[in-house]
Amino acid sequence: MRNLSKRLKNAYSGYDKLTLHTIDEAFRKLKENASAKFDESVDVAVKLGVNPRHADQMVRGAVVLPHGLGKTVRVLVFASGEKEKEALDAGADFVGGEDMVEKIKGGWTDFDACIAIPPMMAQVGKVGKILGPRGLMPNPKTGTVTMDIARTVQEAKAGKVQYRVEKAGIVHAPIGKASFDAEKLIDNFNAIMSELHRAKPSAAKGTYMKSITISSTMGPGIKIDPSLIKEKKD
Repeated sequence: MRNLSKRLKNAYSGYDKLTLHTIDEAFRKLKENASAKFDESVDVAVKLGVNPRHADQMVRGAVVLPHGLGKTVRVLVFASGEKEKEALDAGADFVGGEDMVEKIKGGWTDFDACIAIPPMMAQVGKVGKILGPRGLMPNPKTGTVTMDIARTVQEAKAGKVQYRVEKAGIVHAPIGKASFDAEKLIDNFNAIMSELHRAKPSAAKGTYMKSITISSTMGPGIKIDPSLIKEKKD
């Protein structure tokens, strides 16, 4: 077993990875344990009762967190003409077409979100093998292939989170920073939970949310009782 620092020993003191917590308890413990010298990111991992190998059980989408992510989001937009100006006016960090494709081919991926207008997707497809594995490929299902560039850029800058279930049936998503008030983290957490319920495939049977774990960058995973997460009806 690797040697733990004093900080980590304190974080893991009395820690039981099997204990299920209420939402308030979980976020209180998370903030108590987030003692690194930098502002740790906070993430949630949700094990879903789906088999993503079946197309009708794929879970993916995007949600705008009410309190953002607590970081600067660098946005790349593939656009031309009036839409290029619209993107820049909305706050996009990088805008272009073939020039951006060539830059990405050269190894550049210094951005956090990627948006494209439909006519540009033929160009974007040339770097799909680079963007796809990084979760940066524009997709109509997540609202990142659109003509509504201004709104989409503004949402991305505000902290719009894209999510996609992995092969193991787990969704990972960031929900803010450890410096956030617990109430803000809980608001962002609830936004993700509501969105996952909204995206529940009709083909999914049995228990949908099997486990929920929150963690900070350097802290232990803290389990939340999935039975406390109620599906909100429209």
